[in-house]
Amino acid sequence: MSANTHTLATTPLLLRDDHEGITTLTLNRPAQYNALAEGLIACLQDELDKIAADETVRVVIIAAAGKAFCAGHDLKEMRASEDRDVHQALFDRCGRMMMSIHRLPQPVIARVNGIATAAGCQLVANCDLAVAAEEAMFAVSGINVGLFCSTPAVPLSRNLTRKKALHMLLTGDFISATEAKESGLVNEVVPAENLESATQALAAKIAAKSSYSIRLGKEMFYRQLPMDLADAYTFASERMACNMDSHDAREGIDAFIEKRKPVWKHG
Repeated sequence: MSANTHTLATTPLLLRDDHEGITTLTLNRPAQYNALAEGLIACLQDELDKIAADETVRVVIIAAAGKAFCAGHDLKEMRASEDRDVHQALFDRCGRMMMSIHRLPQPVIARVNGIATAAGCQLVANCDLAVAAEEAMFAVSGINVGLFCSTPAVPLSRNLTRKKALHMLLTGDFISATEAKESGLVNEVVPAENLESATQALAAKIAAKSSYSIRLGKEMFYRQLPMDLADAYTFASERMACNMDSHDAREGIDAFIEKRKPVWKHG
């Protein structure tokens, strides 16, 4: 396991571990409930930029040290300045980091071990998939301190129904891991002792597929969402034809017919 160069005193803010095509990025501010301070956002951005260009990475897991997943932005850091431009720059940097996850060629899985509030809930919603421990709790609680969670509302409203998302945003109420699964915020809920193994198993299942097809598919999935139905089908047909024309699709179909394991060209 390697540490990102951004540190607080001698403690790295973000840890990185690479194993068999799966990269795990671990938020490492447990005493601060892994709040997204500017340094941690910068660490995540640096690593995401590196991963985007690394074809050996097939799946990314975002995890957290300690009892919490992420408590959102660091409120003490935010209150250290009353300059609107400073706050705008912070939210812009955080938004860029969130968009980097969205645009990353590799699928990203959130491994949620505890509470995920405000921008922490945003981080979960922004990941492609999420596995949560049974005791994990989710909220967009900025409204409780007079701050409507506008940026978390963006991915939240794209994961949940409007009324469910607005209920969370307007009340600041927590929802359980089970309710988060029922609402579409997470994919799987498991006992805490099984969280790491369940997340790893999901990542390994995806990593075993054609990386070319996975990358093409993730891009296609998000690009077609805002299109109308006819345009979405036109775009999807073009992408599927492109996929069909690839070595991996031909190899995969041949392997299925011949009842053997495929050998992917793209990793």
